Amino acid sequence: MDREEKPMSNPVLSRAFEGPATKGKTPAGYPVHPGYQPQPGGQQSQWQQAPQQPQQQWGQQPQQPQQQWGQQPQGWQQAPQQYGSPESLQQGYNMPSPTNADMGRMTVDDVVVKTGTLVGVVAVVGVIAAFIAGSNPNLVMPLWIGGLIGGLVLGLVNAFRREPSVPLIMAYAVFEGAFLGAISWWANAIVPGVVMQAVFATFVVAAVCLYLYRSGAVKVTQRFQSVLKLALISYLIFCVINLGVVLLAPQVGLFGIRSVEFGGIALGLGIGLIAVIIASMSLIADFDSISKGVAAGVPSRYAWTAAFGITVTLVWMYIEILRILLILFSND
Repeated sequence: MDREEKPMSNPVLSRAFEGPATKGKTPAGYPVHPGYQPQPGGQQSQWQQAPQQPQQQWGQQPQQPQQQWGQQPQGWQQAPQQYGSPESLQQGYNMPSPTNADMGRMTVDDVVVKTGTLVGVVAVVGVIAAFIAGSNPNLVMPLWIGGLIGGLVLGLVNAFRREPSVPLIMAYAVFEGAFLGAISWWANAIVPGVVMQAVFATFVVAAVCLYLYRSGAVKVTQRFQSVLKLALISYLIFCVINLGVVLLAPQVGLFGIRSVEFGGIALGLGIGLIAVIIASMSLIADFDSISKGVAAGVPSRYAWTAAFGITVTLVWMYIEILRILLILFSND
């Protein structure tokens, strides 16, 4: 019951899905679907309006056109054939109901295909960026910084757009791929094989999140949304503080506060595990937002927005898992 009539958890998806599905309503209060044409001024349509007949004075017989001998009166003329044969009517009844795809609405298949497309673009560009970095290590930092800034800017632009822009979303995937390719090459140089472990772990965690949501083991309730929002804000504040430590006090360690050890255990391990849990909750919230968008009948173009939201979460999860593995297996 908590999942009904609740705002969507993902701010990217909710901003996009709030408008299209409930933007228009009929005079009776029902949602407007594609093809609906309201009558001007709320007047009855022509077929609803009764034809006006001239009023007859009292005692007069209504005037009828004189019929010639052998002709039938006009009232006995054969009505035009408006419907098909009984067989054609039965055939129409037996046809399946139109699906969301037939009506131009978003489907789960649309989201899966477009998410696969974006993840594929990120992966391909990442492999190319890693190859370039390996061929010329001097290009690692330009790819790293350029991809980071470009991905951040385009991520914010796409997040605050109500209407999805496929070129901007694709551009985000390209910049994010360059960034991930550079840091993955660097991480693999420190700990060989760590990138494949991080990729595998990311998809395993994503699959577990999908199973937990589809099975109903985890439900996106109002409390779930409140905890997720609080966790996201808290983690964002920590990231800003940690960035300041990395820039102003590099002697603390490569990962800033994460490099601080207590009892021989790096603080970054616990922080990283918490971050992966938050990212997993965000991914489950993405699944819930998409389910609500499909149920609300949002237009199919918003599948790109849903795919963008999932891609952002998967990239974040991969970075957190990669950092955990680096802290575990590196000497820094």
